[in-house]
Amino acid sequence: MRRSQITRAILTLAMLACTDGGAFAASPTATSDAVVAGPESLAAPSTKPTLVPADFDVPTSVEAVGFKILPLGPDLVDIDFAAYMSSIEHLQKTFSRSADWPHGGITHADAMKDMETEQARFSARKSFAYAVLTPDGRRERGAVYVSPSLVPGYDAVVRMWVTKAEHDAGFDAELYKWVGSWMKKA
Repeated sequence: MRRSQITRAILTLAMLACTDGGAFAASPTATSDAVVAGPESLAAPSTKPTLVPADFDVPTSVEAVGFKILPLGPDLVDIDFAAYMSSIEHLQKTFSRSADWPHGGITHADAMKDMETEQARFSARKSFAYAVLTPDGRRERGAVYVSPSLVPGYDAVVRMWVTKAEHDAGFDAELYKWVGSWMKKA
C-alpha cells in the first residue's frame, strides 16, 4: 500500500460514540464515496506484514485544541482503565455493542495485558491505538483505533470512543471531525 492510498482515504471513520453505532467507510480512491457497515465487519487482525509502508512516519504525539493523542501502552494503563470503567454501559451500547467490553470484571492485570498488546501492534505497525487525553495528560477523554479493514477496496478502519461524560458534553462530534481532518492530512 502506498502512502498516497492512505492520504487520499478518509480511511474508515466509525463514530461509535453515537447512538446509531454505524460506521462510514471512505473509498481509498474517492473521499466522497461512503458505505455503511457494522463495526464488526470492518476490522480484523492484519494478514499483511504492516498496515502502513516502512517509510510512513506514524504519529506518536499530536496536540490539538483541548486534547492530545498518544499511543496506548503500559504507561497509560491507569487512566485508560479509569476512562472506560467510568462508562461501561455507554460503551457497551455505543462502541462494542456487547457486554463483552468493557465489563465490571476487568482486572488491572487484564488492562495491562491489553495495553501491552496494543503497544506491540503499534510497534509492529499492524494497527495503531491512541488515547485521547486532556491537554495535561491526566485524564483520558476517549480513544482512537486505526486497524486494517476487511472491506474490499478499503485500507483501514478508524474506530473511536469517548467516555459518557465527554459524549454528554458533545466531544464525540468534535473528535469525529478532528479525526477525519487528521486522517486526510497525516
